[in-house]
Amino acid sequence: MENLLERGAGILCHISSLPGKYGIGTLGKEAYEFADFLKSAHVKYWQILPLAQTGYGDSPYSSVCCNSGNPFFIDLEALKEEGLLDAEELKNCEAPAGDVDYGELYKTRFDVLRLAYARFDIKNEEFVEFVESGEFDDYAVFMSLKSRYSGSFDTFPDSYKYIENLAIKEFKESAYKSDYCFWIFLQFTFKKQWAKLKAYVNSLGIKIIGDLPLYVAYDSSDVWARPELFCLDEDLNPTEVAGVPPDYFSPTGQLWGNPVYNWDLLENENYEWWINRIRKAHEMVDVIRIDHFRGFDRYYSIPAGAETAEVGEWKRGPGLKLFLQIRKKLGNVPVIAEDLGVIDYGVEKLRQRTGYPGMKIMLFAFDGKPANPYLPKNIQENSVAYSGTHDNATVMGLLNRMNDSQFAVFKARLRAALKDEDVHLPFITRKEAARALCVCVLASKADLAILPVQDLLGLGDEARMNVPSTSEGNWKFRLKKQPTRYDAAVMRKIVKEYNR
Repeated sequence: MENLLERGAGILCHISSLPGKYGIGTLGKEAYEFADFLKSAHVKYWQILPLAQTGYGDSPYSSVCCNSGNPFFIDLEALKEEGLLDAEELKNCEAPAGDVDYGELYKTRFDVLRLAYARFDIKNEEFVEFVESGEFDDYAVFMSLKSRYSGSFDTFPDSYKYIENLAIKEFKESAYKSDYCFWIFLQFTFKKQWAKLKAYVNSLGIKIIGDLPLYVAYDSSDVWARPELFCLDEDLNPTEVAGVPPDYFSPTGQLWGNPVYNWDLLENENYEWWINRIRKAHEMVDVIRIDHFRGFDRYYSIPAGAETAEVGEWKRGPGLKLFLQIRKKLGNVPVIAEDLGVIDYGVEKLRQRTGYPGMKIMLFAFDGKPANPYLPKNIQENSVAYSGTHDNATVMGLLNRMNDSQFAVFKARLRAALKDEDVHLPFITRKEAARALCVCVLASKADLAILPVQDLLGLGDEARMNVPSTSEGNWKFRLKKQPTRYDAAVMRKIVKEYNR
């Protein structure tokens, strides 16, 4: 297998983080303006987080359906242009600039989308074809059941919980117009708007990198529709859940709670479920970043009911067999392997055999150890270098929390790293050091160098996207305005200087 990435630079900015009037970033004009900024900055890649509809906790890595689109991202102004919303309804959706308020969105946005749906012609030929494709049938039934019964699917009446075909058929007929087609309408609208945006981004010579979580949420149409593919008991409760063991960052580990896969059954089905998932993801984005890639070699399994991730065991994943089947059915899909965390020889061997580039995080490079794999001098071409990710502090946030002696040590190590790359860039202040680290990322030998938009703009802790192992205050960051022409010029200069 081969690496399909060309040398270039990218910016990480999720759709939710775009500025705008409606409480959360959308697929509307601000997304097109951001794409224009990327073009002006000579950036070849736009990286986003998972596009899927979020569930409890608002994390894009915990969705009600892994192949869905988030209805919160639907451009309301486009709905007005279609005659599905009026000016007053649009005005009522306006929200103060600043962080996303998911609670308020959940209470109000679906009501507005239902108004649009009430004016939509469900007999429209294109929509009927979309419904009949069955792509979102499980999702629409699942969401309709949740609308009626609330709670997670394990609390549904047994005939629905265990998917008795006749009961599901009758329920679907009873909820067809009121709920079922509403949820299909949301996905139909999202996919149309996303396809239009993606075509525009691609027309600018920019590719979109999308995120694919390894695991799916328990309370999802994915688990409800195919419970046999997961480690569940006869009552459909998880017997094993996912996480990672204790480490330097978390003394009790991370207990994610997602059900783990029944890999034996998936193998017996020639991994069709996973192949379909990759196929659908690749229809939406140009490059797929697979989150928690190490779980395909060995995954950490924790007994259901455990209070922490301290008691668990490593189990064998599908390994290369899965990726050979993906290649056989889909050809060479461009993939980035998120190979961070507890990495051993098995994970590295699997990544090398797939040919996928791994990730290098510059924030992790400056511990003073010459063999640190994230130091620029140790980064090889077949990799993707980042200043940081959505799970890390911003560069400016980290530097601001250093005391003077810590910052002095950091500066010395960063200067040495820049010298190794033959980069001459004097810096003194924390702001200058943050910019120098970003330059170091782009100067590296990695095929692809990506900066979170927060680091390009020099933002601090207030702009952090996520703190792992915490359940509140995450995924809320939004830009207050579009990056400026000056920001584009700064990026353009670095891109040109380091041949990206």
